[in-house]
Parts: sequence; structure tokens; C-alpha cells
Amino acid sequence: MNFFQIAKDTFELFSDDEKRPLHVGEVMNLWFYLIGTEQTLRGDQISYNICEDEELKKKLHEVIHDVHLPMIEELKGFFNKEGIPLPHTTPEKTPGDYKNIPEGAKMSDEEVANFLAYNLVVGINAAVRGLTESVRADVGYMFVKFQMMKVAYSVTLKKLMDDKGWLNVPPFYNQDRY
Repeated sequence: MNFFQIAKDTFELFSDDEKRPLHVGEVMNLWFYLIGTEQTLRGDQISYNICEDEELKKKLHEVIHDVHLPMIEELKGFFNKEGIPLPHTTPEKTPGDYKNIPEGAKMSDEEVANFLAYNLVVGINAAVRGLTESVRADVGYMFVKFQMMKVAYSVTLKKLMDDKGWLNVPPFYNQDRY
């Protein structure tokens, strides 16, 4: 089952031959999603530079190149096509060897993994908001696609975090006490 194809087919049912203009809510959600993804990418790039666990480093490479960069490229292309001004963003962080940073001045691998997981949740929620507030089918589909990309990636990250003992699990609920 290809969820992206199902979503695309579903949104095509609602698409008009003539596209409506974007409304201010769609532009705002797209604009903030681009800014958020750009800033999250910077955090991913910094995390990649300080990460020591090789499996986590591979997951960071994956989220950078298979999730965030494609989203940014698609959003910028859409903005250019629709005449939306691009937001100001900070420059990308280049890969390097930053292992000499003192331990107290950088995140541990566990902190990197949880920071990444938190940012994924924020991105998934922002995509849902963009989807529910969009009128144009192409905008809604874009947000569904971004949400699914982050969800699919998150499942594999969660497994790695669980295997490494980095997954923060709330206390179990004990019904017998009540």
C-alpha cells in the first residue's frame, strides 16, 4: 500500500481544473513550515557534526537528505511558482569534525536523538495544521506528504532510540491503585 499515492488520488478528487488563489492562512502555514524546516535542518546539521553514535549519525544523514532537504526544495519551488517571497534563513552548517568540543558544551547522543524526535513531533503537528486549514488540494497534499515523510522516518528513529535505551517512556499507569 503506497500512502503517498492514496493521498494524491484522494486530493485529486477535490482539485479544480482552475486553481484558486492561495489564501492568507495557506501562505502563512507554508511560510512558517519552510522556516521551521530550515531551522530544524540547522539543528540536524549541528547534531550530525557532534554525534558520536554511528547508527544515529546515519539516521541524521537520512533525515537531512531524505526528509528535510527535499521538503525545503519543494517548498521553495512552490513559493517561486506562486510568487511568495522566501523567508530569510540562516546558512547551512557544513559537515566537520567537532569532537573536541567539551562535553558540557554539546549535546550527548541521547539528547540529540530526543531533540530530533521532539522536532519531528512539532513538524508533524504543523503539517496537520497546514492540512486542516488548506483549501487548495495541492497545498493540502503537500502537507499530507510532509506529514507522512516525517511519520515514516519517526518509526525507524523510535526503534533506534528504544534499542539504545534513549526512548523516554512515561510511567506506566496502574489501574489496581484506583
